[in-house]
Amino acid sequence: MTLIIARISWLALVVGWYVLRVPFERKARKARIARDEMTLAEKFRLSISLTGLGLIPFVFVAFREPRFANYPANPVLCGLGIAVALVALVMFHLTHKALGRYWSVSLQMREDHKLITTGIYARIRHPMYTAFWLMALAQALLLPNWIAGFSGLVGFGILYLLRVGHEERIMLETFGAEYQAYMDRTGRLLPKF
Repeated sequence: MTLIIARISWLALVVGWYVLRVPFERKARKARIARDEMTLAEKFRLSISLTGLGLIPFVFVAFREPRFANYPANPVLCGLGIAVALVALVMFHLTHKALGRYWSVSLQMREDHKLITTGIYARIRHPMYTAFWLMALAQALLLPNWIAGFSGLVGFGILYLLRVGHEERIMLETFGAEYQAYMDRTGRLLPKF
């Protein structure tokens, strides 16, 4: 029974992620792009993340493969996974709400782009990445499979490590001293105390 709840919870996390994102995706498409960093390297990074957070766990949830990497489902880990998934979805919603039309799936700057420093961005520079780390952690807690469970941490981890520095350089180029001051007073993934 725990395995069924865990698999359904992972599916709910993915559906929740999609439902939260769609309206912002539509809104963002209407805003004109001034700078687009959707390079081949960016597409590669996104595909690695999608594989770890989407494709591999979907194969496990749908077919329970790869079976050799399965371990017994644990109700405590499942409960923790559900709690972390809920926090991830709340964080995910707050980031989209704060960004509004400035949101994008890749590194894009809109015309008349403004630096968002309100809402969840008042204390954390990259709360979207925090939300994805939480989603990957929820996946690891929910899916009792060494490969499917942890593929999100690996896949998203690669995207994060290869992207966050580049993203901050773009923000510094675009917003200069304003972004530097913002960096000084905020934490990258967690609030700075």
